[in-house]
Amino acid sequence: MNRRSFLAGTASLAGAAQLTGASAWAQGAEVSARTCYGFGFAGLDGGLIGLGEFAGRPIMVVNTASLCGFTPQYKGLQALWQRFSPRGLMLIGVPSNDFGGQEPGGAQEIHQTAETYGVGFPIAAKVKVLGPEAHPFYRWAALERPHDLPKWNFHKYLVGRNGHITAVFGSGVEPGEPRVATAIEAEFSSSAAG
Repeated sequence: MNRRSFLAGTASLAGAAQLTGASAWAQGAEVSARTCYGFGFAGLDGGLIGLGEFAGRPIMVVNTASLCGFTPQYKGLQALWQRFSPRGLMLIGVPSNDFGGQEPGGAQEIHQTAETYGVGFPIAAKVKVLGPEAHPFYRWAALERPHDLPKWNFHKYLVGRNGHITAVFGSGVEPGEPRVATAIEAEFSSSAAG
C-alpha cells in the first residue's frame, strides 16, 4: 500500500473519531495517558494517521528532515517497511525542522525528498518534536523515555504491541542494522498485553 492510498483510507478516520486540530491531539492524550493510542498525526496529504488504528501492532515513529546527512536513511526505512509491514509494522515519518533547520520547506519539498528515496510509508505533516510546543506524541514519548529524547533527525522510537516504547534508536543507527530488525521481530513474538 502506498502512502497516498493509505492516507486516503485514513481520511475517514478523522470524521469518525471527530478528531481535528491541536485540541483533538490533547484530548487523545487525556484518553490514553499510558499508551500511544490516543495520539494521531495530521497526514502530509491531509487526513489523520491515528495511532489507535494500529493497536496491538508495532509502530515505528521517526522524525525526518529533507536536508540532513541522515536523509538517505529513508531508503533503509523503506526497506524495513517493505519487510515488516505485511506482518503488521506501521512506520510513520514525522518531518521536523527542529534540528539544524533541515526541514525548512513545505509539503511539496517533503514529498519530493520522500519520492527520491521511494518512500511508501505514511508521512505526517511537519511538527515540532522538542519542547513545550512539541507534538503530543513526542511529549508523551519524553515522559515514557526521558533519557532517550531525540537529539537530531532520524531518531527512531519503536512502540511495542502494548502501546509503550520498547526500543529507541538514535540518528546514527541505520535502519538496516540487525538490532533494529531484532527489536521488531521481538515485538511480533511478544504478547500485546506484555
